[in-house]
Amino acid sequence: MQVEDQASQSFSALFELRGNAQNGGLVLISPLGSRLAQLDWKEGHAQLATGAEDIRTSDSLENLLQDVTGTRIPIAALFSWLQGTQATAPGWDADLSGLSDGRLIARRDNPAPKATLRIALTQ
Repeated sequence: MQVEDQASQSFSALFELRGNAQNGGLVLISPLGSRLAQLDWKEGHAQLATGAEDIRTSDSLENLLQDVTGTRIPIAALFSWLQGTQATAPGWDADLSGLSDGRLIARRDNPAPKATLRIALTQ
């Protein structure tokens, strides 16, 4: 995930994803194999743990992710894109042409800040 703003940010990690847009979990793993964060969500509640003492909660997965990443990520559209289905999300354009090779790129140009989400899939 790359967010372009005054202090351009970029984040890379391995991940394990389960569930769907309404109920699921995501574990982020550093390139060296250590757990960076665990995100769990269900209808009306989302929780992000980045350590034993550092836990953030929200009533919305999208709100929590925006707080953490600095940009709004279209969760429902993202799950559709991962399944190979083109879905619309305001401001986002997803390129699914590389999905057969395990590559997904989604870009948002509007509203600011611009953001690019690159996903490489393995099984």
